[in-house]
Amino acid sequence: MKNNIELDFSTILATSAHDMKNSLFMLLQSIEQLNLSDNLTTQQHQSIADLHYQTSRINGSLMQLLSLYREEHNQLPFYIEENSVSEMLQEVIDRNQLFLNSHHVKVKIDVDDDLTAFFDQDLVTYLIADIFVNALRHTQSIVTLRAYADQEYVNIQVEDDGEGYPEHMLAINEQHESEFNAFKGRSGLGLLFAHKIAAAHKTNELQGHIILENKQNSDGSVFTLRLP
Repeated sequence: MKNNIELDFSTILATSAHDMKNSLFMLLQSIEQLNLSDNLTTQQHQSIADLHYQTSRINGSLMQLLSLYREEHNQLPFYIEENSVSEMLQEVIDRNQLFLNSHHVKVKIDVDDDLTAFFDQDLVTYLIADIFVNALRHTQSIVTLRAYADQEYVNIQVEDDGEGYPEHMLAINEQHESEFNAFKGRSGLGLLFAHKIAAAHKTNELQGHIILENKQNSDGSVFTLRLP
């Protein structure tokens, strides 16, 4: 007699994503060690940097899939506490330093060293790092990380000088959570992740949210995370 086993594909996917993420973390460490070799040419360093960059993107996507699965099943823990915004932004840069060392992209930080906000350190760092990685892909010459307090919110921005967001992505600013579409345009999964993580940060009647904009007088886009 055959047993009928009902497979939960989403659980299988989440388990596989967790295992792959652990393997990719070890791979990233190996790539970083390889880059320390003394006998590499400039071209080899750049190739290693590109490999590290692409591996980091895959690792980030798997982390987002796993987090979204846990959030849907009410299993995603949030540890919201007061953190330094400048230290968080510096960590985002440090994670991508290998790529920055091998490519001609400038990074500017515009934030008060004393600025703090209440947020989940790991999840918000992953969120901003994903937006930063996409900005590196699309920018022409410079990416700016900016943060400032504005009334009852702390705004954390990633700005580039690329081609800007397409219209269908700008439309998410007007969408309700139930209408949010994760499968359109560049970085759809990343934007859904950003939307969910932002909304999980609440204070009294205020809720975190994201805003996508294109610059008015020049090329480029601006991503804003607003935390209460």
